[in-house]
Amino acid sequence: MDDLTRDAESLLTKTRLSDGVDRRGFLKTALGTGFAAATLPVMAQNVIKTDTVGLTAGTIVLNIGGQDVPVYRAQPEGKTNLPVVLVISEIFGVHEHIADVARRFAKQGYLALAPDLFVRQGDPTKVASIADLQRDIIAKTPDAQVLTDLDAVVAWAKVSGGNADKIAITGFCWGGRITWLYAAHNPSIKAGVAWYGRLMGDSNANFPRHPVDVAGTLTVPVLGLYGAKDTGISQESITVMKAALAKGPNKSTFIIYPNSGHAFHADYRPSYVEADAKDGWGRTLAWFKQNGVV
Repeated sequence: MDDLTRDAESLLTKTRLSDGVDRRGFLKTALGTGFAAATLPVMAQNVIKTDTVGLTAGTIVLNIGGQDVPVYRAQPEGKTNLPVVLVISEIFGVHEHIADVARRFAKQGYLALAPDLFVRQGDPTKVASIADLQRDIIAKTPDAQVLTDLDAVVAWAKVSGGNADKIAITGFCWGGRITWLYAAHNPSIKAGVAWYGRLMGDSNANFPRHPVDVAGTLTVPVLGLYGAKDTGISQESITVMKAALAKGPNKSTFIIYPNSGHAFHADYRPSYVEADAKDGWGRTLAWFKQNGVV
């Protein structure tokens, strides 16, 4: 057994929801259940529900640097050598919508992994106020911690049925920003898709760099899916990002949806735009295929 295999296998502490884990109520309750309190009420008429028929789906727990990190995992049942996709949540954590997105990828043949990247700072699904969530959890979650956790998830995937040469990443809002950053951090990633992730911002100890700061050296192709009506991400910032990308060797590009604002993929929220969400999903699958993930 080589060092990578040994290290990755040592990350895994539990692999089945039926293992009877009673650690902090299974680390804050199982991932992928219910919706985040700050997003209520849910637009139930729009919610997409993807079943688990033909899938292995549920929460695994990786021990990363002494911290148990839950990861929602979905994959075709009994399959190996699968393309891998990291699914990075919004600020609201890994709730039912993110788990459903993972199952959608699994139905397409992927090993989909959605890690709880806020586990050390708190449970965002239980915080009712977005302002409190931003202050008490998001602002205290360092980029360096997130990137290290994702490295560990990738290492586990490589020895747990995933194809080490076919790894992608996608994320929404907060996770869209992380998608850009992780693509720069790990050049072995084949491709990324960033859904309305912030591109610029103030720098501090927890957030030393932003996507615009890494664009010039980015080699992983990233597809940015953004809304023209997004009041939090200006078209000017996208223009600046495009100019920064043009200075480097990558093939990243943007699709701007004129009728959408922020979170247009979030089918459980009033911001959902069905036509653009479906188009973005199709483009995501095509982008991954085009860049050798499948």
